[in-house]
Order: sequence, then C-alpha cells, then structure tokens
Amino acid sequence: MNLEVLMATFSSLEDARAFFVKDRFATENSMTLEALTEDGAVCAMEITDRHMNAEGHLMGGAILALADFTFAVACNNAHRPSVAQQVSLNFLNASKGKKLVSTAFCIKSGRTSCVYRIEIKDDLGREIAQAMFTGFKLA
Repeated sequence: MNLEVLMATFSSLEDARAFFVKDRFATENSMTLEALTEDGAVCAMEITDRHMNAEGHLMGGAILALADFTFAVACNNAHRPSVAQQVSLNFLNASKGKKLVSTAFCIKSGRTSCVYRIEIKDDLGREIAQAMFTGFKLA
C-alpha cells in the first residue's frame, strides 16, 4: 500500500480522525486511525484487559472489531456512505504483543460494491488474522 496521503472523501488525516471520533465503540476500545490513503487505511488498537476473554487471551471479537473499523475508514474514504455487506475472518496466530495494527487494501471498487483485504498484525510483527470485506455503496 502506498502510504502517501491521497484523499478522496476526507481532505486530510485530521479530517478523517474528526469524523471517526464519533465512532464511540472504536474510540472506547482504544482504536485509532494511523494512516489514510486513497485506497486503504491503517488503524491500531492498544490491547488492554477489556479486550481479553475468560482464558486471558485476546478476544476474537476485538480482532474483528478492529478489522471492521479499518474497513469502515478505508471504504468510506473512497466512497461515503458505504457499509459492510459480508465479511470473513481467518484467525492465524495468538497475539503476543501489546498492540494490533490493521491495514486495509482495496482489491476491487465497482459501481455499487467494493472488496477490501484486511491484515492484522501485532506490534511484534506476528500475523494475527486476515479478513475479506465486501462493502455496499449506499449512494
């Protein structure tokens, strides 16, 4: 992914952050927008006790929530408003780090739909999960 900042919907990274601060679930779960390009996004989440399951491991739902937030940022920058229509997620490894980094790549952007691949790694570089999202362009 080219990390050069190329904007579509949002005029700057700060503009996108100002919009997504209204995503209370993401902000209250330590998710942040790190980078934004014309065809992708990078988001992160500090892992805290609130993200752990009963076994003391990172909850799968926390990983999926970060992937969903990253998809939302990327696809709504390319075409707003858009929503997720279908998602599949494969868990690859347990996280051993203290932070997750999620990167979205646009695979296809059509007239009414889009497809994104999301990679989630921990701050140690370990691949944690991969997801595929299909989005629907509402307008």
